[in-house]
Amino acid sequence: MEEKSRDFLAGRIRDLAKRAYTNNFVTHTDFLSVSEIAEFYKILSSEGISSNVHEYCGAHYVVYGGFEDAERAMVCFLPDYLDEETFLLSEKNENTVLKCVHIKPLNAKFSDDLNHRDYLGAIMNTGIERDQIGDILSGDKEAFVIATSDIAEMMVKELVRIRHTSVNCRIVNASECTIEPKFEEISGSVASERIDAILAFVYHLSRSEAQKLIESESVFIDGQTAYSAGYDLKTGARVSVKGHGKFIYLGVDNTTRKGRLFVRAKLFK
Repeated sequence: MEEKSRDFLAGRIRDLAKRAYTNNFVTHTDFLSVSEIAEFYKILSSEGISSNVHEYCGAHYVVYGGFEDAERAMVCFLPDYLDEETFLLSEKNENTVLKCVHIKPLNAKFSDDLNHRDYLGAIMNTGIERDQIGDILSGDKEAFVIATSDIAEMMVKELVRIRHTSVNCRIVNASECTIEPKFEEISGSVASERIDAILAFVYHLSRSEAQKLIESESVFIDGQTAYSAGYDLKTGARVSVKGHGKFIYLGVDNTTRKGRLFVRAKLFK
């Protein structure tokens, strides 16, 4: 992330946290990318704040994207009368901060086969910016899009066509979303938490094959290109690999007597 962007993000989150603390209402960032969320935690660390504390400038915060394991999420700062559990429960029932927009073709029989890129392009053609919407969950002849309340209303009014397909948009409760990210949790032993060792374990590669992926700049950790095979992966890191897919590293469960590590990862299908 460029220095200017980092400074802007740091100033923005500080302002939002102070407003939530002073005025006692919920504030939030725009939707942040995986790399921006990682940068948020770096900002906390640079100020000596542990990511386990979930408090900044006197306000508690929640990183929230509308559902568990959302890639794009916003940092929500909470007033003193709300804790994280109450906030998430309220959102699940009422969807106050975030809404879910269900997109379906008016005539499924004659609709195009639409993919994630089609939905995103059509949404942005209405004038909506990428940081105003969260994840897009696309399936067979439908998609669900996470957005703030005002942007969700705009989509309902403005998004009427994707490619050659006329569509209908309506706001639904997030619990009505029938598409969920599919993943498989895997576990096994590795010599270390080096990224090349974890890649070899997850994708059944040799260490040299994993290293070649890194050398070709095909590996991204929390949205940033991985340049060193010797980088130790942190628990919770999101890793994507061109041509292979993506996974979330869940960390070490235990260690064998010979020093090998039993690790887990959540592999997205």
